Amino acid sequence: MDAIALSRRSLLKSGGGIALSFCLPWSAFGQGASDSLPGSLKATPSLDAWFRIGADGTITLLTGKVELGQGVLTALTQIAADELDVPIGRLTVISGDTGVTPKELSTVGSLSMTLTGTAVRQAAAEVRQILVDLASTQLKVDAARLRVEDAVVVAPDGRRASYAELLGGRAIARKATGHAKPKPAEHRRYIGRSTPRIDLPAKVSGAPIFVQDYRPAGMLHARVLRRPSQGAELLSFDEQAVTAMPGVVKVIRDGSFLAVIAEREDQAIAAVEALEQSAKWREFASDLTEVTVYDWLRAQPSKEIPILAKSTPGETPTKELKAVYRRPFQMHGSIGPSAAVGLLQDGQYLIQTHSQSVFDTAGAIAEMLRVPAEQVRLQHMQGSGCYGHNGADDAAADAALLARAIPGRPVRVQWRRKDEHMCEPYGSAMEIEVRAGVDVKGDVIEWKYDLWSTPHSTRPDEAGNLLPARSLAKPFVAPAPFILPAPSYGPDRNALPIYDFPTQSVTTHWIEAMPVRVSSLRSLGAYANIFAIESFMDELAMNSGADPLEYRLRFLKDPRAAETLNRAATAFGWSQPRPHGRGRGMAFARYKNLAAYCAVIIEVEVSQATGEVRVHRVVSSVDTGEIINPEGVKSQIEGGIIQSLSWSLKEEVRFRDGRTLDESWADYPILTFAEIPAIHVELLDRPGAPFLGVGEASQGPTPAALANAIFDASDIRLRTLPFTPQRVSFALREKASGK
Repeated sequence: MDAIALSRRSLLKSGGGIALSFCLPWSAFGQGASDSLPGSLKATPSLDAWFRIGADGTITLLTGKVELGQGVLTALTQIAADELDVPIGRLTVISGDTGVTPKELSTVGSLSMTLTGTAVRQAAAEVRQILVDLASTQLKVDAARLRVEDAVVVAPDGRRASYAELLGGRAIARKATGHAKPKPAEHRRYIGRSTPRIDLPAKVSGAPIFVQDYRPAGMLHARVLRRPSQGAELLSFDEQAVTAMPGVVKVIRDGSFLAVIAEREDQAIAAVEALEQSAKWREFASDLTEVTVYDWLRAQPSKEIPILAKSTPGETPTKELKAVYRRPFQMHGSIGPSAAVGLLQDGQYLIQTHSQSVFDTAGAIAEMLRVPAEQVRLQHMQGSGCYGHNGADDAAADAALLARAIPGRPVRVQWRRKDEHMCEPYGSAMEIEVRAGVDVKGDVIEWKYDLWSTPHSTRPDEAGNLLPARSLAKPFVAPAPFILPAPSYGPDRNALPIYDFPTQSVTTHWIEAMPVRVSSLRSLGAYANIFAIESFMDELAMNSGADPLEYRLRFLKDPRAAETLNRAATAFGWSQPRPHGRGRGMAFARYKNLAAYCAVIIEVEVSQATGEVRVHRVVSSVDTGEIINPEGVKSQIEGGIIQSLSWSLKEEVRFRDGRTLDESWADYPILTFAEIPAIHVELLDRPGAPFLGVGEASQGPTPAALANAIFDASDIRLRTLPFTPQRVSFALREKASGK
């Protein structure tokens, strides 16, 4: 684990790498950086920020993006290995280190391939061209006659020069020009093939690669006592009794921030439990519940933001249909509670964290500590399970505050399960109202869509978005939330229908008030918006007497969208009779209306006696442009379906008297292994096409396909998530009574 502290200085001292930066005339590379450099390369055009070639021939790829379980580092090595003509095993990766890697902001939004994949491809192509040009000069052979085999440039007469030999201890200090041409698809060796994930062997073997398992020498253990409800103020606690407990090194209080540091983890746990017993708090009343939250949303002052207004004169609708859909507050439900390790040494803070936003979080922590930004360095380590803004950044801030209290020794802070469940930022509740005016054939003439939601992103670009910073004696105030702009959006992500309706109106009712802490949960508003749109499309199809597939295809003008939907239908056997007692449903979306196309078809069985919904099988198709790693894409789609099924069948945060009721997995159940259905994924590969981003593509279609399948199986239309047995049973009773 010592490698996690890798720096430019230590890399050079070890002899393991020489930064590419030798001086050659600009004429060898063109006249400077192009304005059209792709992705993250535009912000960081220096080639030695992306690649280093070691004296021993090893090649290091550096990226600001981080591994969250999505396989991004494997995909990036595939791209780099192809463009550099090196064996993939020769590549090593440093990622998410604010002291070393390119500043690529956060790993979010299914943008890693779009921004970083394109940058790595171009940077690698340029480094290869520079090395071939060097070999051309050294071997006195025209560059066009040279070939590269496994990081060795070979002349027609067999003379050879390795990358390491060509550099001769020098380094490249050049910027990308955009002039080097990446390889055509037919010349690639790794891209498009299912390359084994580089992060999985350690995980399968149980190696301690998660920050939760990190144990540097001399480390102390810490626990923070979290406030029991939002805004609670610490009045008193029995400091003397806790200080006297075995192994306790220090009790820290700063306003309502209360923590203990001990020599051993069991001692820290015992001490924080003692603090919890003696602590007295002032709390603030709230009548919010998971039932009243939707009335609360409608009652709040809101800013109306029209995001689409399209009017086409024509036929007048003969009928109007209306439906309201609801999504509750939901947790990230990270399997491993948040953790971090902090060290203050010689005035420098080093924080190991599983944050997805190491650069922004480093700046926010520096602001919280009131120190210059260059004194805070964050290094990403993988964490045990999460997509989105969970407690990782807060734990990193905890570690910084605790390291400040005990300089010279690493301090590891680990959240408890109840802390993770009760204090992480939740995915925002939403209410959506859809109206459609249709003609005599049931075709949509007018479409009106309104959504109410609190913010979907409070990531820590400022100290006020860090939980511990809000608790200090001189607290940092949470900054005013902002709405993410087009094309990605926040609550209104995927609120724009992909279907071509003549007249459309889409309005966001933006609510700044946050009765509970909220932020980015995987796919943001797309999960609820696609659920609403695709559920309503089935209701419209039923109204017109049309097959749900045929009805969607009427309004899909994008041929890639139609192909994706048809591929799923064929693979599922949509035209075949359904098994007795089962229902099936489909849904489709293009994530953010600009990323991957994804269709999901689900087959379910609904118990009339218990209300339990059993998902038997799922078929999905996805078009994500050029595919780097087919198995990686399948894993992303499968994982998204499983997580979304868990949200849609089980997950809902409950509140009473200002407190979250869900302290454990018993209170907040998630999908179990036994409940995971068979999943089949069809891939539409388009070599040479742009990367579209696939990480969140299946989140939205899944709940809609599920709701549509439940209706097909039981004739009940569920519009409020999740579809728990209690909610299904209630709907079945309502149907039986004729209501």
